[in-house]
Amino acid sequence: MGAGSPGRRRNWGRTMQRDASINVLGGVLQPCSTAPLTGFFRNGCCDTGPEDRGSHTVCAVMTAEFLAYSKYVGNDLSTPRPEFGFAGLKPGDQWCLCAGRFLQAHDEGCAPKLRLSATHRRALEIVALEVLKQHALAE
Repeated sequence: MGAGSPGRRRNWGRTMQRDASINVLGGVLQPCSTAPLTGFFRNGCCDTGPEDRGSHTVCAVMTAEFLAYSKYVGNDLSTPRPEFGFAGLKPGDQWCLCAGRFLQAHDEGCAPKLRLSATHRRALEIVALEVLKQHALAE
């Protein structure tokens, strides 16, 4: 399973470190989703840290178009994977998306909408704030 995949991450006895929970607007990072439970740390937030090589920092609202695109480029988020406790995503679900995948979808014209208040500031290392704002929902 690749970056951004829904599989469980093993801690192997280490405590994973989280970066400060600040959103792209400079405020407190808001939760993205607990149903389905999302986030690199599976805490409902798009928190990140050194172990998160995929930068799962963009709180995206899934669309049928984006889910089809993601499957096409090799990260199937819509198919249930019960062995990982993953029911599969459907349009309308919110999910902590890898910033690079979001930018790729933006470049291809199929980026999903997103919530700025729930998008971690580390996303700005990959995606310009102006691009994020183009896809932002009114909050």
